[in-house]
Amino acid sequence: MTTTTRFADALRGPPGRKSRRRKDLLPLIGVICGTLLLCTPLSAQDSKTEGEYEHPEHGNLAEIGAKLSNPVSDVWALFTEFDLNFSDGDINQGDAKVGGRMLFQPILPLPLFGEGDQQWKLITRPTVPILFSQPVPKGFDDFSSIGGIGDIQLPMLVAPPAGNWTLGLGATWLMPTATREAFGRSQWGAGPALVLGYKTEKWLAGVFPQYTFGLGNSDKGPDASYGSMLYWFIYNLPNAWQIGMNPTVTYDNNAASGNQWNVPVGLFVSKTAKVGKVPVKFQLGVEYSVVSQDTFGQEAQIKLNIIPVIPSLIKNPIFGG
Repeated sequence: MTTTTRFADALRGPPGRKSRRRKDLLPLIGVICGTLLLCTPLSAQDSKTEGEYEHPEHGNLAEIGAKLSNPVSDVWALFTEFDLNFSDGDINQGDAKVGGRMLFQPILPLPLFGEGDQQWKLITRPTVPILFSQPVPKGFDDFSSIGGIGDIQLPMLVAPPAGNWTLGLGATWLMPTATREAFGRSQWGAGPALVLGYKTEKWLAGVFPQYTFGLGNSDKGPDASYGSMLYWFIYNLPNAWQIGMNPTVTYDNNAASGNQWNVPVGLFVSKTAKVGKVPVKFQLGVEYSVVSQDTFGQEAQIKLNIIPVIPSLIKNPIFGG
């Protein structure tokens, strides 16, 4: 999102209020984290209700949940995330402003060559942001709440067989699909993308950095030059439960000093269950930004993920086995 950086340089208010308002969010974060931790003992009570479900392609529910946490797995799914965002900064005089959005990210891994653990894959995960209500600064302590669609980001990575390692390398593409200027870059873009991690039966960890440069010249501001890095550590619990973290750090090279970085930390609990005949992963998490934009940026976020698995539309390797 570019709402913060687009207005950060122009809108400045009296400093010193941000740290006090951060403290007001801490009780809410603490309550949600406690609730998430209390959910984990419920995993011991689900063994009878889950039965011995076995997916024809991806194994039992616990295996499916673990695969869905791996950015380069072979599971096709409709990743859907609903976010409740709390944003604040020096230009806001009152409480944190609340916004809501949905991220739709179909996971579409294409088999390229080989079979099983020796298969090469092309990972495509387009991200479509749909904003229901986003606070956009118009001036000091003056905001509009607007909605629309943001720019689509499309990472495309080649993932070779790597044993317990998680590896993918490729490019990310920026498509100027935003319906409002505040929600996009008004520019095509491209840049490098990498996935690097490690997994065992009990846990998986890794990073997924991307960086985007604008292509051509933007007529509505400086050329795009920004990056993001998803980082995760996830522990697999019994009966298809998981606990962990997967925040995304963001950086904008064109923003003024104090407005370039947003660095969140967080905690989530997830459960993969069978809904009808479809495996679905449900995940609830909370994040708190230990570093956020001084002028106006995201300070906290509540995330709900609903991820149904869909049948693989391309099962055979494109270039043979």
